[in-house]
Amino acid sequence: MATAAKSRTKNVPFKESTFIWEGKDKTGKILRGEMRAVGVSLVQTTLRRQGIAVSKITKQKFARGGSVTEKDITLFTRQLATMMKAGVPLLQAFDIVGKGASNAAVGKLLNEVKTDVETGSSLNQAFRKHPLYFDALFCNLVEAGEQAGILDTLLDRLANYKEKILAIKSKIKSAMFYPISILIVAFIITAVIMIFVIPQFKSVFTSFGADLPAPTLFVIALSDFFVKYWYLIFGGLGIGIYAFFYFWKRSLPMQMIIDRLVLKLPIFGAVIRKATIARWTRTLSTMFAAGVPLVEALESVGGAAGNNVYKVATRQIQSDVSTGTSLSVAMQNANVFPSMVLQMTAIGEESGQLDSMLSKVSDFFEAEVDDAVASLTSLMEPLIMVVLGVLIGGIVIALYLPIFKLGAVVG
Repeated sequence: MATAAKSRTKNVPFKESTFIWEGKDKTGKILRGEMRAVGVSLVQTTLRRQGIAVSKITKQKFARGGSVTEKDITLFTRQLATMMKAGVPLLQAFDIVGKGASNAAVGKLLNEVKTDVETGSSLNQAFRKHPLYFDALFCNLVEAGEQAGILDTLLDRLANYKEKILAIKSKIKSAMFYPISILIVAFIITAVIMIFVIPQFKSVFTSFGADLPAPTLFVIALSDFFVKYWYLIFGGLGIGIYAFFYFWKRSLPMQMIIDRLVLKLPIFGAVIRKATIARWTRTLSTMFAAGVPLVEALESVGGAAGNNVYKVATRQIQSDVSTGTSLSVAMQNANVFPSMVLQMTAIGEESGQLDSMLSKVSDFFEAEVDDAVASLTSLMEPLIMVVLGVLIGGIVIALYLPIFKLGAVVG
């Protein structure tokens, strides 16, 4: 029993913290610095062995901040690339970026990465300890840059890649956000009318003592349903949305079905497909240009595309390429790419400029997404106005029909 308990204790990892210390060396010179350790006593012991008389040790505290977003990582990559190109040492660059970060969570993350580098880890190994923020593609490109001695160049290329991917994601989100937000507002307004406004009209209509038109009876019946079961409607809607996202995140078959349906949507499907192809070709172009072997590069490409249909297709492409099939033929066999992409890929393979051709394909589809989003925005406005007009206008007409009928009878 004691042995089992002891072995369990050994397996529990100690949590390290960052300590800021101040002291004097043997000559009396005041020194200050930072050290990552599991406790104050370890910091004191380490510094004492270095001949430093410690006067003060404080644990570094990070203010509570939001989570680290993809935008934060993109901004950090751009800042790090710029400073390294300017000749700023790596650790100093981390200090500058970390202290200048407005998000406390980013500062904490960069401090942990910097500490790992200080203790002897390579930069890509330090990044790999945080897979939630630095994916395989990011780490592989950094590793390629370190091995080739062109880390500043690859960080710049990585920053360009992340900026373009972030831009295309934001365009898709903005195209989807507008109609969804309008539909939500329309539902709330309709619910308010059904629950609070129509019951008032119902009491007035009851006093008429006459038969009501069919549209009015339908609206009143719908209002009665809302008043009686409003908690079931709103509760069921909320639970349904929560359950959908809960199971969607945890079920790969469900993700496949949803991603396949999304690509077949009448208006948005074509835009999402173009955005996915743009991200796929941009990712492969960036990794191939960095010197990452094609089969290895395809490992990261599928996940970066953001769609499970293309993720599965990429696995098939990778399998075909690993057995000697050319990339263009493997992509054609996957049956998810338009002929223009296949032709450009084939030309790139024949000319030895595959990364350049894939980059041009990505530029083309990104421009197509820009135009499609602009067209969607101008198209959605009149469509939404028509939907709202029919919905709200239909309710108003149904409510006023009895008043018109009563006026005709009186006249």
